[in-house]
Amino acid sequence: MIEVRLMAPEDKRLVDRRLPLHRLDQPGAEYLVAWDGTEPVGHACLDSREDPLQLQDVFVPEGQRRRGIATQLSEAAEELVRSRGHRRIALDVDVENEAARALYERLGYHETGDPPRHQSGTIILRGKPFSFDVHLIDLVKDLG
Repeated sequence: MIEVRLMAPEDKRLVDRRLPLHRLDQPGAEYLVAWDGTEPVGHACLDSREDPLQLQDVFVPEGQRRRGIATQLSEAAEELVRSRGHRRIALDVDVENEAARALYERLGYHETGDPPRHQSGTIILRGKPFSFDVHLIDLVKDLG
């Protein structure tokens, strides 16, 4: 059975060894971690600096996929956002990532109506350069 909870300080070392916590040092970032017993099997980052709050960096290792873990992480993020009094949650996804787009559409996210935006460059994630070249589409969900 999978349990999803906010990453506690004492979990950081174990999770960091097993999963890529790219936004760990980002201001306003909180990680939700999916656990299968004592093993971290996925994560999602919630960025509280944006309005609406942003779901980011949802990751499930290849060997753990197709178990509903990304769905559970997304739903846990939505519940956390709702419990904090917010009525919407947002995310962006690469237009070429059909699996992620299908997941979020199934979960009730919809396009904001803004055209896809191109982003490219190199950023520093946890002290290491990361290059990207993507076309992102913005999705939002009303949490009512």
